[in-house]
Amino acid sequence: MVIYEIFWIRYFRSEKTMKDFYRNMFGIAVPGASLPVVAFFLLGIYGGNIIMILGAIILGIGHIGIHVAHRNEVWGKKPKKKLPVRIILGILKAVVILLLVVVFGFFIYAITGRNINEIKRAFAFKDGINEELYVPLKNGDGFVRLIGKDQNNPVILYLHGGPGEPDGYSDYLCSDGLTDEYTLAVWDESGCGRSYYRNIEKGNAKIPTPQSMQEDIDSLVDYLRGRFNQDKVIIMGHSFGTVLGSTYVSAHPEKVTAFISIGQVVSFKNFASEHYAYADAIAQAKAKGDDTTELEKVYKAFCEDPNVVNMQPLRQATSVYHQETVPHAFSYADLVCSPYLGVDDVRWTLFEYSMMLGNPGFEMSQGELLADLMEFDINEHYKSYEVPVMYISGSADWICPWTMVKEYYESIEAPKKSMYVMEGCGHAPQDQLPDDYVSAVKQFLKSA
Repeated sequence: MVIYEIFWIRYFRSEKTMKDFYRNMFGIAVPGASLPVVAFFLLGIYGGNIIMILGAIILGIGHIGIHVAHRNEVWGKKPKKKLPVRIILGILKAVVILLLVVVFGFFIYAITGRNINEIKRAFAFKDGINEELYVPLKNGDGFVRLIGKDQNNPVILYLHGGPGEPDGYSDYLCSDGLTDEYTLAVWDESGCGRSYYRNIEKGNAKIPTPQSMQEDIDSLVDYLRGRFNQDKVIIMGHSFGTVLGSTYVSAHPEKVTAFISIGQVVSFKNFASEHYAYADAIAQAKAKGDDTTELEKVYKAFCEDPNVVNMQPLRQATSVYHQETVPHAFSYADLVCSPYLGVDDVRWTLFEYSMMLGNPGFEMSQGELLADLMEFDINEHYKSYEVPVMYISGSADWICPWTMVKEYYESIEAPKKSMYVMEGCGHAPQDQLPDDYVSAVKQFLKSA
């Protein structure tokens, strides 16, 4: 729209002839007609509104088409260029058009799917709650999504993995089955995702610490208890969320009904689980007579400089011997058509993956959390719980090996405890067998 305003300034400063009106600007043909159409089209993409996108396309076909015809009447036909030039320009034009069709076609596909899912969920949760909001917490605002078919149902607070890996825009794919009996509160934890950008905008950004995270969880639990008029909530954690969850549950059992742990972190101290996974992988490799050169190489590099960046090649190498036999239940199409996927979710994901390109920003944003996680050993802290606890693991999870979880599970005391191993699944078994996961959780909570 800025270029559109410049177009009008240029026109009013000219002699105001039809040629002035139809003169190209920055290579853009009929700018007075095309720029507003493009602006509405891009606004539709930004707002994720397929109706506005289709409206802009229809407007553009008629509006721009008419003005192109008028321009040709005013300027006349351009003289033909030489054949080689026309061929080259034709190829370039075809490439540009193809790229635009692919890029904008992708956006239109994603936005159409998103809008359809939004409408479906508006009807599915019309008598319950399907709300996104920012909740004032102890150390800043926290982005929370509340989903449920009856606001009188018990509340489950979900703590995602990481640190710094919010998955709320996709979590609904596996957890919707819980919403008929429970209200889900999905939080972008402090210092990441939408919570991070919200506090950046307000000038209130803080680097999270283990203590501040517990303070914010407590603030959120109190908010949920008050809003839904409940004495206690259910805490559910996945991966790093199990560290947060086990810590909170141990400190505040009076506010917790039960604790559900998915992919429990037992010990990352000195990267214990990575060494555990490597030992199993190298044993399998040697038993099969495989060449172990590359496996030993990445393990050596990791041992010499143990960090998150060097951990990824090691996990990739060991995963060859730790294959999951159960596929994920959802596709990338399901993710891009998520009714909850927003611009800040994409921004954060790109920021997170920039770590693999050597950008230290992500690790810095997580403050002491990563360092604390690397020193965490649950056996040194929590050997008994005052609330019922359930552990869910995938038999092919070698990030948080289920055998380590089982050893810990067998050593603890709790009013009620349960462990459910999902065969063939990896570190996120809820994404692979969502129906089994939902059934197991409901069965446990009903008996707790």
